[in-house]
Amino acid sequence: MNLSLFQGGMPQTLSSASMFTPCGFSPHLHSAKEDDQGGLIFQDGNLASASLDALIQHLIPTTDYYPEKAYIFTFLLSSRLFIEPHELLSRVCHKCVEQQRLDDPVLDKAYWKRMNQLLQALNQKLATLSHGQEGIVKINAAVSDKLVAFKSKPPSIQREILTVCSDPYTLAQQLTHVELERLSHIGPEEFVQAFVHKDSLDSTKSCFNEQKKTSNLEAYVKWFNRLCYLVATEICMPAKKKQRAQVIEFFIDVARECFNIGNFNSLMAIISGMNMSPVSRLKKTWSKVKTAKFFILEHQMDPTGNFYNYRTALRGAAHRSLTAHSNREKIVIPFFSLLIKDIYFLNEGCANRLPNGHVNFEKFLELAKQVGEFITWKQVECPFEQDHNIIHYLHTAPIFTEDGLYLASYESESPENQIEKERWKSLRSTILGKT
Repeated sequence: MNLSLFQGGMPQTLSSASMFTPCGFSPHLHSAKEDDQGGLIFQDGNLASASLDALIQHLIPTTDYYPEKAYIFTFLLSSRLFIEPHELLSRVCHKCVEQQRLDDPVLDKAYWKRMNQLLQALNQKLATLSHGQEGIVKINAAVSDKLVAFKSKPPSIQREILTVCSDPYTLAQQLTHVELERLSHIGPEEFVQAFVHKDSLDSTKSCFNEQKKTSNLEAYVKWFNRLCYLVATEICMPAKKKQRAQVIEFFIDVARECFNIGNFNSLMAIISGMNMSPVSRLKKTWSKVKTAKFFILEHQMDPTGNFYNYRTALRGAAHRSLTAHSNREKIVIPFFSLLIKDIYFLNEGCANRLPNGHVNFEKFLELAKQVGEFITWKQVECPFEQDHNIIHYLHTAPIFTEDGLYLASYESESPENQIEKERWKSLRSTILGKT
């Protein structure tokens, strides 16, 4: 298993059978009426669509109007699909000058000079942020993708997770540290950029460099993959059945603590690691494991009904977060690949523009709702004391490739059929150089 943001146009491991239409948009706005202020189409009291120019005008306060925060966030989040940020700022400034009648020759010169200074400063800031994000991605890539193929590792790296941390609650806390730190790098604009594509109604292109637009999203998915493989590696590595069973039970307890904390992403990564074929085939090992707790956790993350059980648990955690009195109760770390899937289907199910050329604002209200929740969750300060030794291990411990996992699994418990025997023989030859 190798989760990625994209595979055939949709997130891997997630079936198109669970597609839903989240924005409730109907292309026939027969019941809609045009706002008196011009260009704004409302439906059931909510802004449904408008021309880009009208949306920009709606952003500007007047003596008797001030835009709501929800509108500002939604428009600024979605506007980058239609106009670059510095161009948007320029148009807003122009409209403000016209609206405030600041076109006196003397005032005009002063205001435009100041505006140009602001635009230059904005472009410099964006360039600096872009450069900083490149550094973050490089660091993430350096620490997250160490793959090794060998069953026998050199003594210098022969450490195991239980020698670094034997307390499930502590490991769950440190995993939460890693999750929140990595989430902090993901900006709301990456969700908009993740599934941008050209269509017949929208000839605009992404306003950002194609290689950078989802860099932090992709780095975060790589972390999920790494944790999956780390769990599988730790289970397959011990030579003795009793030790392997001990590691499985340890990770079951870690997963349960992640669930209690509200760290659903680490929870799913751990479950996914334990469900990888090289691990699940270890029947003699699993016979020594008390699996009742594991089955309960699997049930919570069951994909049936579009992950109904998980979504119920997520709503519970979100409600707890809203009423929390401490950072510990505020923690909500969603199963990230499912969040990406939801946004993917939102994007696929609704067009950015309507046939009349208007921006489909109803779609972007739903997008802003989902992204806004995520932004709130990612800003929570981790309340747990950081253990640098454990976090360093999580980031740098060598992990088996898929072939390495299968070889380790076959070395631990012999192949059960001819297909497995042939694969074992092939892996021993290619990885260990044995026949």
